[in-house]
Amino acid sequence: MDIVVTGGAGFIGSHLCARLLELGHRVTCVDNLAVGSEENIADIANYPQFRFLRHDVTQPLELQTQAVFHLASRASPPAYLYYPLETAPANSLGTYMLLEMAQRSQAKFLMASTSEIYGDPLEHPQREEYWGNVNSIGIRSCYDESKRFAESLTMTYVRHKGVDARIVRIFNCYGPRCDDGRVVPNFVGQAVRGEPITVHGDGEHTRSLCYVSDMVDGLIAAMFTENTKGGVFNLGNPEEHTMLELAQIVKDICRSSSPIVHIPSISEDDPKRRCPDISRARCVLGWEPKVGLTEGLEETIAWFRKRSK
Repeated sequence: MDIVVTGGAGFIGSHLCARLLELGHRVTCVDNLAVGSEENIADIANYPQFRFLRHDVTQPLELQTQAVFHLASRASPPAYLYYPLETAPANSLGTYMLLEMAQRSQAKFLMASTSEIYGDPLEHPQREEYWGNVNSIGIRSCYDESKRFAESLTMTYVRHKGVDARIVRIFNCYGPRCDDGRVVPNFVGQAVRGEPITVHGDGEHTRSLCYVSDMVDGLIAAMFTENTKGGVFNLGNPEEHTMLELAQIVKDICRSSSPIVHIPSISEDDPKRRCPDISRARCVLGWEPKVGLTEGLEETIAWFRKRSK
């Protein structure tokens, strides 16, 4: 198939492009390199079935394609809090532009949403039916609310224009090429460099961490499993860890002498607990994560060490 991946030079997007090429598809990677980098796609840049198009998704895009994976967005809090005026349009106007292109091409469409649409959840674990607890005017709303709008727009195109679209809500993905201020790269980078591992607050807030190869499998399953038009799927690992526990695991795997230190929590509206209910993905997509935390962290740490040489 001819497939477009927006945000394809980013962390998850670059892994997705490589996997799609392995499966024999023709891939157009669309990225404005605001977050992604050509280094992420260097290993596949010369594949005959791959092409890179530097483009901002908030501008009209004219490509004939059979499937669109829309991953273009700043996804880490440090990035979207620093660039709120770029983040909100990428998720709102960018989604509109790509849905229009998908409609013209009669292409399948996947919108990569986020666990952030649940806000600081009052339900645990979070099911797809849960509407969330989001501060619509808070500092994180440039990301949270623009993703919620993108979900609304996607479902409007499904209902009123017949676009074959689905939504996935990504929960805390990590792995090689992720070095953007999120918790895993922060902890791993600090441990590898021998710096103090900084835990915000008391470290009792939780995250559920999904290795990137599992996430890519889930994205592909959501796009190509039959009868998923209009579907919404949580993709993540339901194994929950406190941040203090994660810091100790990273320190142990790295065999690092770094001390674990607590610093004030400065992120407004930061969710205290996050864990996906993936029953729907298991049932409909036949998907669940396979890579354990220790294995995934070992691969991630190896990448950081290689990169720092």
